[in-house]
Order: sequence, then C-alpha cells, then structure tokens
Amino acid sequence: MIRFLLCLFFLSILSCSKKSREHSSIYFGGEIVNPTSEYIVLYRNDSYIDSVKLDDENRFSFDLNSIQDGLYHFDHSPELQYLYLQEGDSLVVRLNTMEFDESLVFSGKGSEINNFLLEMYLAYEKEEPLIYNYYNLNPEDFNRKIDSLRLQKIESFEELVGDNELSEKVLVMGKAAIDYNSFIHKEKYPFYHKKKTGEETIHDLDDLFYAHRNLIDLNSKDLAYFRPYFDFMKYHFGNLSYVTCMKDCGASKKAVSSHLHFNKHKLKLVDSLVKEPELRDILFRNIAMDYLLKEHSSDEESQIFLNKFEALSTNETHKEEIADVYKGIKNLQPKSKLPNLILTNTANEKVSLNEISKNKKTVFYFWTASQKRHFKNVIKHVSNLEKKFPEYNFVGINLKTSFPQWVSIIEEHKLNKENQFHGYDFKEIQTTMIIDGLNKCVITEDTLIVDAFANLYTSF
Repeated sequence: MIRFLLCLFFLSILSCSKKSREHSSIYFGGEIVNPTSEYIVLYRNDSYIDSVKLDDENRFSFDLNSIQDGLYHFDHSPELQYLYLQEGDSLVVRLNTMEFDESLVFSGKGSEINNFLLEMYLAYEKEEPLIYNYYNLNPEDFNRKIDSLRLQKIESFEELVGDNELSEKVLVMGKAAIDYNSFIHKEKYPFYHKKKTGEETIHDLDDLFYAHRNLIDLNSKDLAYFRPYFDFMKYHFGNLSYVTCMKDCGASKKAVSSHLHFNKHKLKLVDSLVKEPELRDILFRNIAMDYLLKEHSSDEESQIFLNKFEALSTNETHKEEIADVYKGIKNLQPKSKLPNLILTNTANEKVSLNEISKNKKTVFYFWTASQKRHFKNVIKHVSNLEKKFPEYNFVGINLKTSFPQWVSIIEEHKLNKENQFHGYDFKEIQTTMIIDGLNKCVITEDTLIVDAFANLYTSF
C-alpha cells in the first residue's frame, strides 16, 4: 500500500509538470515533509545555479535548460544532498527532514544513479563503527576485511549496470562512490592502527597494501567536489606527506609534529602531483584552513605559511576567505575583547556577546538541531559542568536551525532560556568565532577572551 501511494504521489507531480518539461532539458522536483526552510537551492560544485520556493503543499520543481551533465547538490537548510543530473532526466524526490538521509527516495528517469549514491553513503555510514574496530588488526587482515566489504558493493553496482543503460560518466561516478569511500580507510590505517594499539612507530606498509593507489585519479575534474573523493585526497596527501617527511627530513619526530613543516610538505606534494586547476585550489584551501585551525595563532610561522599558500593558489575568493580566518584568529587571542557579534534571544531580541558575558565568567558552546546525538550529549555534559563549575555561566549558541524550530527545541527540552541564543548568520559566526567543530567552546571573563580555542570535553 505504501509503495502504491508513493507511486501515485510521484505520478501526480510528474503529470502536473509535464507541460513545463516540454521546454526544458532536465526536470527536478518533489516534496519536503516537515520543511526547515522555505527554499530549495541548487548548486553545481560551489556555484549557485537556481532556487525555488516551496508551495503551499511543500512541493517544488526546477525546469533546467542548458546545464552540464554531472554532480550537483541541493540545499534545504541546514541539510544538503548530492544529485546527479544529465540531459533528459525527470527526477522526483521525497524526503522527511526529521530523518533526512534515511527517508530520502528518488523516482523517475535518472533515479537509478541517485538512489545508488545515497545507498552507498548510508552503507558506509553504517559500517563506520565496524571498520573502526578493524584498525586493531594487522595490515594483511585489515586489507582483507576492507576489500571484502568493497567487493559486496561492486556486486551491487554490477547489478545496477546490468539492469540499466548508464552513460560512461555515470559509471565513473558510481564506481567512485564505492572506491574512494573504501580507499580512505586504507590511507587512515597506519595512523589509526598506531593510535588504537599504542605502538610506538607506524607500520612500514608495502606496495601490496597500497595497491589501491594504482586505481586512483589525482586529477579528476568531475569528482573534485564529490565528498568521498575529496576526503580521500586529504588523507592521501596527509599520508604521503608524513612518509615523505620521515624519509627526507632525517626521520625527525619534531619535523613531523611541526604544523608549519608538515603542511609545507602537503602544499609541495599537491603542487607537484595535481594539475587540474580547480582541484588544486580547493586542496590548497583545505590545507591552509587545516593549518590555521590547528595552529590558531598569529605568529611569524603562520605568516610564512600564508605567504606560501597565496603564492600557489589562483583562487582569489579562497585567498580572501583564508585571510578572513587569519584575521578572526588574531582577534581571538587571549586578553582580546570579544567580537561585537549579535545573537537573538527567545524573545526575538538582539543581544551582543559582550552584553551576555559582562561581569561574568562565561563559556560559549555551540549546537545545531541537525546533529541530534551531539545535541543530547552536549546538553547532558553542560548540565554536569554547571554543577562542577558554578562560577561559570554556560551559554549555548545555536547554529543552522530556523528560529521557530530553535524556540520549539528550547521549550521541549526545558532549557534555561536566559542562557540560550540563536545565531542567524552561520557564515558570520563561523568566521568570527572560528568554529571548526561543535565541541569547541570559548571561555571569557568580563568580555575578555581567556581561551577562544577550548574544548567543551577536554578543557575542564
């Protein structure tokens, strides 16, 4: 019955849009249950393509002309989802924001690859705890386990290929969803194994262990913004940089542990091995961001690194972004005055960080509605910290959640309204407060910064 009703739903949307599609090369539409925003926004890589507003029945539709075949993503704030589009597609999606990824289903022409990409994402997400336990294993056994899991997915992909007529680009994308998610674990292995086992040195792994490297493409323009591929590239260059440094820099642990030294290795390797311009630039950006967020200082070494980054990058937007982050870090050094950031209280009144922290010892922490497990954990943890450290005022700042939803959550969980504030402009808050993870917190005393890069779980 459920499948029958879903079919009726998809047919009703398709029939309503048939006339408009006669003049477009690609149709993408659907329904959002429990919407968290009024809009659906479509992007190609990091470039805006189009946006539409949900109608009274929470439905939407795009009629797209003259766009490139390939990977896109649609944003329904605060969530986003990959979408593969090609000429002639007539794609319909239905999802419930309460269980965004798990409830999402595609139908219509072009649905096969999109459902497969989603299936791979969910499969690897489910496997994460299992694979984490595998890092205890020796290299041979670990490799065997990872290859076995990958083979299962390849068999599923071969069934998809046998049942459908897919373009060469679609085949590459489908295979990449399997391979790079799998290969990431092999690049992680030496470091995670050392950490889990307590071994003093990293295993000297042979070419057989790294045989997957013969299958990778370090210059894929089509995959540059595909998360599994890009994450693989990050771990791959981190791994190569470590091994290169241990080999060429006298096996000096001090050299490897130096953020400046190590990240200069990464910049050099990307510069020498990656030729695809856009991929080069987003890798340079990632290395620079990673360096600044781990170093979070404004010393001479940071300036040396930034000069090297700016000499290599050709993307002016990235350069401005990294400069803004560096400026934000400089503004958050100890004994500096808090930034003049404006938040909103539950009465929808504007309040500044300085007003909130005046004449108090304050700890600002962060949470978002989309990270349900984190939210529950952090609220429980803060409750314990409030008992242990009554001299501090613990203040929650909400991110990437609509104001009505935020207020509803505050009331549902009976949180102290005086210590909860809503941040409307996530980008501004992220840049101003240098939010590199939701466990970050900012410790202040009477509007002055004590530690702007503290951790809610390890700094107390």
